[in-house]
Amino acid sequence: MDKISIHPVWTIQTTDGGALPPRLLTLLVQVHAHGSLLAACQQMGLSYRHAWDLVHQGEAQLGATLLHMTRGKGSKLSALGEKLVWADHRIAARLKPALDSLASELAAEIGRLAVHTPPMLRLHASHGFAIEALVSALSQDGLAVERRYGSSTEAVAALCDHACDAAGFHVPLGPLATATLAHYARWLAEPALCVIDIATRRQGLMVACGNPAKVYELSDLLRPGLRFINRQAGSGTRFLLERLLAAQGLDAGRISGFEQGEFTHAAVAAYVASGMADVGFGLEPPARRFGLDFMPQANERYFLLCHAQTLERPAMQQLLARLRDPAMRAQLDALPGYDARHAGRVTPLVEAFQEPAALG
Repeated sequence: MDKISIHPVWTIQTTDGGALPPRLLTLLVQVHAHGSLLAACQQMGLSYRHAWDLVHQGEAQLGATLLHMTRGKGSKLSALGEKLVWADHRIAARLKPALDSLASELAAEIGRLAVHTPPMLRLHASHGFAIEALVSALSQDGLAVERRYGSSTEAVAALCDHACDAAGFHVPLGPLATATLAHYARWLAEPALCVIDIATRRQGLMVACGNPAKVYELSDLLRPGLRFINRQAGSGTRFLLERLLAAQGLDAGRISGFEQGEFTHAAVAAYVASGMADVGFGLEPPARRFGLDFMPQANERYFLLCHAQTLERPAMQQLLARLRDPAMRAQLDALPGYDARHAGRVTPLVEAFQEPAALG
């Protein structure tokens, strides 16, 4: 069936009952992205005069300046304007995966009532950039994908319960692999599970451009006064960080903000970029997207888990063909910190890691 899309819309209610025009917030985001009001107008198809009307209306409602004009240098967002832009980024980063999951679930429910139901791939994974690219490519190929974003724990639990066809999962390269596999062993005990490689990728520390907080390694996170933003409990990234800290004998309880968690890597990056935290931990692509500095701390293998008996199904064959396509691999390789040379390789789980006994 046709794709269902759900997009967040937000505004600010003023004391007199009015609200900021939604197009004003979009305009400010475009000014931030393109560096000038004129470029933002061209991007949105607005007249310059109408754009200024929106800005003046917003300034009147908020009682503060949103945009500064400098002769010969164009327009620049005020501190308030910048804060509104980062609020928009944080809203999108936090809500988009949840809304995409809901839209996909609704599309699947409605699609099942169609007379001719095409093959469907049920995919559960934590939100990530490789998964987004893969789902987009499969949709363009005509494959219906019911995707649900959640934690790694939720994904492998769903696979164990046969509630999905493939589950996104990641295991660090090196000595931490054994501990990670042992942690998830209760869901990985079935002998007929297979690994479908997508890419290796880097996780690390995200800090503001120029690293004003002078954070260089994990031990710096314990410094008094440093504000940290984590991933949510149950996520594979949070578990990875906990293992990295433990390996260095560092007490996570001494990190200010360790119990505060965001549900996506992009939300962590937006949190740091907005100035609400000094440092976060996550993937490299969102750090680069939001102009942050990134310090790698671990390489990991990101893959899909599936039951071996499902590999011959048409939807799974289409998935494998797309992952093995050179164009797909090139797209994944273009993500900062990703290496997709083995994308589409299938290996029994018991043979996929150096120490299969860790599966229990």
